[in-house]
Amino acid sequence: MNEPRSGPSVFSIPAHRSFADSLAAGLITSYGRDPMALAGGRILLPNNRAIRSVTEAFVRASGCGLVLPRLIAVGDPDLDDRIGGALDVADDEDLVPPAIDPLARQLALAAIVRRGGESAAEAMRLAADLARTLDALTIEEVPASKLADAVATADDLASHWQKSLDRLQTIITAWPAELARRGAIDLTDRRNRLLRATARRWTDKPPPGFTIAAGITTAAPAVAALLRTVSRMPDGAVILPGLALADVMSDEEWDALGPDDDGRGEQSHPQYHLKFLLDRIDVARGEVGLWRGGGRAASPAVRGRAVANAMTAADFSDKWSRLPPPERRLTGIRAVELADPASEAMAIAIALRQALETPGQTAALVTPDRVLAARVSALLARWGIAADDSAGRPLSQAPAGTLLLAIAAAAAEAMAPVAMLALVKHPLVGGDGVERATWLTNARALDRALRGPRPPAGLAGLDRHFAEKKVDAPWAAIRPTLESVEASLRAPLSLSAFAAALRTATTALAADRAWSGTDGRMAAELITDLEAAPDAAAMILDTTELVPLLRDLLDQRPVRPPYGGHPRIFIWGLLEARLQHAELMILGGLNEGVWPSLPAPDPWLAPKIRAILGLPGLDLRVGLSAHDFASALGAPRVLITRARRDSKSPTVASRLWLRLMAMTGGLARDHQLERYVAAIDDPGEHLPAGRPAPNPPAAIRPKQIKVTDVDRLKADPFAFYASAMLGLHKLDPVDADHSAAWKGSAVHKVLQSWLEDSDCNPDDLIDQARQLVEGDAIHPMLRALWQPRLLESIAWVADQERTNRAVRRMPIAAEKDGKTAIADITLYGRADRIDRLADGALAIVDYKTGKPPQPKAVDAGFALQLGMLGLIARDGGFPDIDGTPTAHEYWSMAKDSKGKFGFKMPPRAVWGSEFLNQSEAHFVELATKYLTGEEPFEAKLHPAFAPYGDYDQLMRLEEWYGRE
Repeated sequence: MNEPRSGPSVFSIPAHRSFADSLAAGLITSYGRDPMALAGGRILLPNNRAIRSVTEAFVRASGCGLVLPRLIAVGDPDLDDRIGGALDVADDEDLVPPAIDPLARQLALAAIVRRGGESAAEAMRLAADLARTLDALTIEEVPASKLADAVATADDLASHWQKSLDRLQTIITAWPAELARRGAIDLTDRRNRLLRATARRWTDKPPPGFTIAAGITTAAPAVAALLRTVSRMPDGAVILPGLALADVMSDEEWDALGPDDDGRGEQSHPQYHLKFLLDRIDVARGEVGLWRGGGRAASPAVRGRAVANAMTAADFSDKWSRLPPPERRLTGIRAVELADPASEAMAIAIALRQALETPGQTAALVTPDRVLAARVSALLARWGIAADDSAGRPLSQAPAGTLLLAIAAAAAEAMAPVAMLALVKHPLVGGDGVERATWLTNARALDRALRGPRPPAGLAGLDRHFAEKKVDAPWAAIRPTLESVEASLRAPLSLSAFAAALRTATTALAADRAWSGTDGRMAAELITDLEAAPDAAAMILDTTELVPLLRDLLDQRPVRPPYGGHPRIFIWGLLEARLQHAELMILGGLNEGVWPSLPAPDPWLAPKIRAILGLPGLDLRVGLSAHDFASALGAPRVLITRARRDSKSPTVASRLWLRLMAMTGGLARDHQLERYVAAIDDPGEHLPAGRPAPNPPAAIRPKQIKVTDVDRLKADPFAFYASAMLGLHKLDPVDADHSAAWKGSAVHKVLQSWLEDSDCNPDDLIDQARQLVEGDAIHPMLRALWQPRLLESIAWVADQERTNRAVRRMPIAAEKDGKTAIADITLYGRADRIDRLADGALAIVDYKTGKPPQPKAVDAGFALQLGMLGLIARDGGFPDIDGTPTAHEYWSMAKDSKGKFGFKMPPRAVWGSEFLNQSEAHFVELATKYLTGEEPFEAKLHPAFAPYGDYDQLMRLEEWYGRE
């Protein structure tokens, strides 16, 4: 650098070397003997992440104390990075207005967008896209007048594009005036002005000391102007990452990259953006030299040439067949192809763990797939390795963000069970230590009480529901903390009022815990900004917009971990990996659509308009991803991975993966790693379980049984054992649909009230049934589907009652409990209805909202409930009811053979003593075998009569059923 030169000073660090380490090593070699010379220089870097990477590289390379040069970010609009303060000169002549805050700009643009009638959430999303479009125009310094000319030129646009462009022109015309009113400018505009001003100052008066522009690859006009100035300064230089020089890429291939006649070129090629930048700073590729700094983590140069050959443009890929083997051999690069994303994550975690066995070795996972990165981080925790994902995760996935979303969801859904329980059980809610344990105990009690259909809305509806379920004490302990959620978050309300309500409710629920830590402070900053923003006060939200709008705002804020992870294991996004290498680089998620990712569409500018305006095409992102991939392949050891399918369907290998495979004829496979993945969680030899048949001692077997359990005992003794002896019972889901059991219980209550309130007056039954289906507990969809069937069957019941009264048959009890002792076993149960016949005998009625059992099931002893109730009645087991039952009937509300709802079916042609004797004989046999005897409780003894699968998993049914 210090040598005299006549042309520009531009260098390249080849992809097979770590950029940051080579940069640091070269500068220390040149200036390290004079610490003040090194400290007096400056290095321009693309963004703040690059500053962190270069700082760490200097620490590694120095080996002793070192005063670093000034590291200055030129700013990355995609990351909301501000330009370095060293370039922000405050002279009156060059004074640049401040930049508008990104959130304030989004809110202001959303207010303009909403004039088209969009919802608040949709307006905020469109405003974010609009901001990116405005930035793209500003970065390329495209004036508004050129947009109007481009629209006039493109007269064959689709109607939806024409509407978008009309709106965009209106916004672009109005936006400068809005910025002037606020006394601010766009961040990208401010960046352009500062870079242009810096280029002018340094042209007239170069600063003392060396000036290096390193790792900057954007070809934006203002950036290119500054880089052109730096490259021609007496002690300045531009250092590019991974530029393919003539010994790697022929002039013919280089020239074919473009740009062509329409201003575009091979934008998806990994070298295109570098060629475009060189063109803009007026530097020919032949004028670019090779940076002499070595640094660590270097692979052989032959690897770099082979990677460049693999990345060649499609028109030149025929050269692969003519390349000598060394020029297409990728020694040191292995491939692993796994069945699914879980296996891929496990393979990567094992490879990272394996790298730690070599002292001092570093390893990094590089992937744009955030889900894969999170999986690997979680798997590494099994070995106690804290490898944080340095690309961060959205605030919406951090504890503070999920709490804000839970509060918004609970308010928007009027305290619906799932949303309310998610809020109550959130880890930040309920205090710490003993207080938290008590809180969770109460929350679990509420969880149990909310199993089943949804209760009425709001806290008032929950009050009635929990009172009915007799969980008043747990609810009383939790309810006060939820009052602020319901009281303050009542839509419609403004966005600023929404933020204030969130702050109030969050503090009431989680106190200072919600605002501590990196994510808590970021959430507090967002809430404060929203409360103070004037445009937020004017944006009115309805209930449906609360959650999606808040989620979009939280998604835009990444939470990055502080220092403190493992010193030798890293997880990097593409930006973090761009300027640094580890000794083992694992490139994960190499599937099409992941790496490279699908270009984000621009909803405001049609592709044809972008081309006319000279804006970079959407494929430029593909080229940048390809360049990142090629650079990462320069590490000493590389492992590339992909999964053959994702959670939905088979995947397609990335075009980058396919290029490497096509050129080399197939990369070396890491079969050992694949075997490790298969073995690490292998339980060993599969020994399927046999049919369970627990055989507890007779002394501890139940001595009482419910009539509804008799059928279960005979058909599936194991299910009876699990229920009666183990006390295991199936829980309904929270906020469940109205099940058949719920419908049956509801109808039974109506028919019970019918007897108790009006002595089964046939004229009153329809009105009581209407009250059931018109109540708050019935979802409108269920009401529409169930009401016609229910009322038709209820009308049949009323008609049946009129027939009964005509023959002097009268109801005497409903939902009557009784018990008796048979074979030393207490038999107990509840009769749906008991009638007194004209001759004084009894009739036992069992209501069925579904189909009644078949007569053959009754005869075989697999439908004994009605007979058991008859035995209780025969023995006088129902208090205050005397008589012998001579009639046993099923009243079904299902469809009969003629398509009508409601019919009566006796279990047998003979209703009297023979039926009771038969039922008693079946019961005595069961009691003697299972309750007072020692017969094992065998699973699924009679599968045809055991349709319910509540205990199938417990009995491991799939392991033995059909094999015995």
